[in-house]
Amino acid sequence: MRVNKKYSCLPAEEKGIHIINIRAIEDIGYDQHESTLLNSLSKNPDADCKYGLYFRDGKRKVDYILVYHYKKSSGGKALARRALQNDSSVRSSKQDQPLPGKGVQLEMGEGEPHVDYHEDDKRFRREEYEGNLVEAGLELERDEDTKIHGIGFVKIHAPWNVLCREAEFLKLKMPTKKMYQINQTHGLLKKINSVIQKITEPIQPKVAEHKPQTVKRLSYPFSREKQHLFDLSDKDSFFDSKTRSTIVSTAWITSLLANGVYSAAYPLHDGDYEGENVEPNDRKLLCEEWASYGVFYKYQPIDLVRKYFGEKIGLYFAWLGVYTQMLIPASIVGIIVFLYGCATVDENIPSMEMCDQRNNITMCPLCDKTCSYWKMSSACATARASHLFDNPATVFFSVFMALWAATFMEHWKRKQMRLNYRWDLTGFEEEEDHPRAEYEAKVLEKSLRKEHKHKEKHRYFPEETANKWRQRVKTVMAGVKLTDKEKLTWKDRFPAYLTNFVGIIFMVGLTFAIVFGVIIYRISTAAALAISSTPSGRSSVRVTVTATAVIINLVVIIILDEVYGCIARWLTQIEVPKTDKNFEERLIFKAFLLKFVNAYTPIFYVAFFKGRPFQGDYVYIFHSFRMEECAPGGCLMELCIQLSIIMLGKQLIQNNLFEIGIPKMKKFIRYLKLKRQRSLDHEEHMKKKQRYEVDYNLEPFAGLTPEYMEMIIQFGFVTLFVASFPLAPLFALLNNIIEIRLDAKKFVTELRRPVAVRAKDIGKVILLLILRSLFTLVAQAFVISFTSDFIPRLVYLYMYSENGTMHGFVNHTLSSFNVSDFQAGTAPNDPLDLGLLCFHYLF
Repeated sequence: MRVNKKYSCLPAEEKGIHIINIRAIEDIGYDQHESTLLNSLSKNPDADCKYGLYFRDGKRKVDYILVYHYKKSSGGKALARRALQNDSSVRSSKQDQPLPGKGVQLEMGEGEPHVDYHEDDKRFRREEYEGNLVEAGLELERDEDTKIHGIGFVKIHAPWNVLCREAEFLKLKMPTKKMYQINQTHGLLKKINSVIQKITEPIQPKVAEHKPQTVKRLSYPFSREKQHLFDLSDKDSFFDSKTRSTIVSTAWITSLLANGVYSAAYPLHDGDYEGENVEPNDRKLLCEEWASYGVFYKYQPIDLVRKYFGEKIGLYFAWLGVYTQMLIPASIVGIIVFLYGCATVDENIPSMEMCDQRNNITMCPLCDKTCSYWKMSSACATARASHLFDNPATVFFSVFMALWAATFMEHWKRKQMRLNYRWDLTGFEEEEDHPRAEYEAKVLEKSLRKEHKHKEKHRYFPEETANKWRQRVKTVMAGVKLTDKEKLTWKDRFPAYLTNFVGIIFMVGLTFAIVFGVIIYRISTAAALAISSTPSGRSSVRVTVTATAVIINLVVIIILDEVYGCIARWLTQIEVPKTDKNFEERLIFKAFLLKFVNAYTPIFYVAFFKGRPFQGDYVYIFHSFRMEECAPGGCLMELCIQLSIIMLGKQLIQNNLFEIGIPKMKKFIRYLKLKRQRSLDHEEHMKKKQRYEVDYNLEPFAGLTPEYMEMIIQFGFVTLFVASFPLAPLFALLNNIIEIRLDAKKFVTELRRPVAVRAKDIGKVILLLILRSLFTLVAQAFVISFTSDFIPRLVYLYMYSENGTMHGFVNHTLSSFNVSDFQAGTAPNDPLDLGLLCFHYLF
């Protein structure tokens, strides 16, 4: 929403603020036309307004809501401000006085509470902002007589002329009277399509937007001079609620929200979604055909989602749907690979030799001094289980998943182009976003510091400087872009960049330190259990150590994920990005980097760094802790356990329980607070809440970055280490089926309706996915080369086997060690009575 340029400035002595602390650049005055701001006087809601969806007259629809806290004003100050607002001559005579400098406080009357002054100041700034909206052509209606104590609402309606003006300015494509037929298939292809439609009819959502269309209207950028070309048969529905809220929302409301002038700003939902007498609306339809677990098997009504929430959210759910569909073939192949391992486990010669009791091979201790010798046959169960995930089919599955990742990216690009055509975004080019309020304030602060670097000792700014400051604020408020010379350079951001660099390095180091601590825990716990007095404790050392270490890793990952999300946002805020798009891109990069390291570092350790001793030389930490070895049969089994527990635990606890539990808990806390503040009047208690009161109790929309991060991390679990866990795509598929409906229910029932944002793609997320897809092939090659026994078995089969079979492979992998060669203090406490040699794995 553009803002009119006719403004007048607030006098300096009436503003007790220092320019360095300015976050809201709307701190200026305007000659308010109070006759256009209507106050609701009726206590009972009028039936014509449909409980808040319309103004009191029942004709003008509410397009946007502003919410604020109010208190009784301090009489003297409030009257003084009101007189100042209505008397332009008084304001013009005072506006040239100097502004207060740093640390200067206004002199207040005796007995006047300090908090009242701040409330009056917020009230005055609200009146100025609302006056600007009125001058821009919007119609406002205020309601402070609500069931929520101390909360006031300002309802905003955009008349037809404002909608037309802003639609032309935003170059919105609207349907014209011209219609054209969509080419239909003929012959055999038509019959095939007809059969497919009949088969898929049960899984199609019952919404008008999802039905096959034979006619399409030609869309064209709206023009007031060419209104006769557009289909204006129904002006009330020509601009839908999503478009109206986009037009009404302004770039300056974010700074007013940040400063507490308004406590919330949001468009209204279309109505209730449950109840017997609820009128049909898009929200109710979405709840029934999309945001319900009972329709998990149906396609998503993406067109209706886009109509209700906008293109940006529509693209997210479209991408999530394509990703979930592509997981179906990957899950099927993964199940086949797993079943192949189960079917051939009894035919695996290496595991059969390891389980043969006749091969009574004595193995060297797994740790120094406290650990004892052990028999190879005791690792029979581990060796058999390893074959389920480490077999020839695993290599095929790794190559398949690398190709699958590339195919998924190309399929999504094609789907995205089709949606751009269907949603009339083919000619849409994203305009440069309006600078963020924090950025403009920072630029203003820099300019004033530069102009007054020689006058820092002065208590007040000179008159000439005050006039320049007012002119700059007026320019910013009028929406005029600052000149290229007035911008933040890398020197201005250097402290923030340095903080970002140090902070990220510290967080990455913290993650490595925690993983290293878990390694020490594994080594020390294994040594402690090895000297246990109970036989069961000594026999289950590997299982106990692995399970407890993975659980510790899971708890740490979940906690650090939440911490890193908050830190990434704070690091992005101190950088002061210029636009909201830049802010989101930087936030995605930082969150991805921190969460990637946090989620995958324990897995990378097991896959590539945890190994067996090479040629009898052990690796020590701090000269006393001997590095742990892989279990018999390779590290792939332990990697499978690590990946499965972290992936499933993260999805179950963090992605589902947190997303369900935290909003429910916040909603319950808000309910208790409102119940505590509610009036004891029975009649007031029984009054039905208005639509904007109900929506205010919902959770505010926090952006799509957490949702994308959740899926990107899962995408890595599915592609990077899938060779160790072929069932990963299956569990990801089951999670996403629930995730789609969970997110849908959250958007429809738990969140305030977000302002619709136009977008042609999913932004920088696609770049992260492309990089992840390219890295997938490399990761699969490393897993097969360093973690799996596939290559050693292949080498033995074709180069060392005497009869062309795998017989003798186990002996080929063993290296002998003379027990008399133990270094001092490392030999086991119990002597070896069966011979002078023990064996350990060579590779």
